[in-house]
Amino acid sequence: MAEIVLVAAVAKNGVIGADGDMPWRLPTDLKHFKALTVGKPVIMGRKTFQSLGKPLPGRPNLVLTRDERFSADDVQVFSSLSGALVRCETLLTELNVDEIMIIGGGQLYQSALEVADRLEITEVDAEPEGDTTFPEIDPAIWDETARRSGEQTEKDSAGFEFVTYQRRAAS
Repeated sequence: MAEIVLVAAVAKNGVIGADGDMPWRLPTDLKHFKALTVGKPVIMGRKTFQSLGKPLPGRPNLVLTRDERFSADDVQVFSSLSGALVRCETLLTELNVDEIMIIGGGQLYQSALEVADRLEITEVDAEPEGDTTFPEIDPAIWDETARRSGEQTEKDSAGFEFVTYQRRAAS
C-alpha cells in the first residue's frame, strides 16, 4: 500500500509562500527535500511547477491544474488529485518505491491533507510576510514521531527543524 507524504517548509506563522516563491533561502533544506523525493513520484500544483521553472530531475513530475490547455515538457498533467494518484500506483510499481510525494502548493496541501499518511515538515524559525499558508496540523489527527535540528549554514537565511508527523490510526 502506497504512503502519501506531504513535504513542506513552513514558517512559525504558517506561511509557505510569497508571490509564487519561498520567502527564505535554505539550501540545507533543499538538500533534505531532494533526499526525501528523488526517485519517487512528486505531485505539485501548476503554480508550484511554474515557480520551479522546469521539472525536478530524477523523479516523475505530475502537475495538477484546472487549465485544460496547460502542458509542459517532461511532466504529466492531471485535472484532479485522484487522477494523479491513480497514475502513481503504476509509477510506484515501475520505480519499485512505496511513497507518493506531494510538494505543494497551498491549495494542493489543503486537499491532500485529507488523504495523506505522513507529513515531512521543515519548521522554519521565521515569521515572513506571505500569501500562501500550510493548513493547520491537528494534533487529534497527527502524531509527531520525529524531530531533529537542521544544521544551519551561513547560506541558510533562518534556523529550522525537520519534523515528521504520522496520521493517527482511526479509533
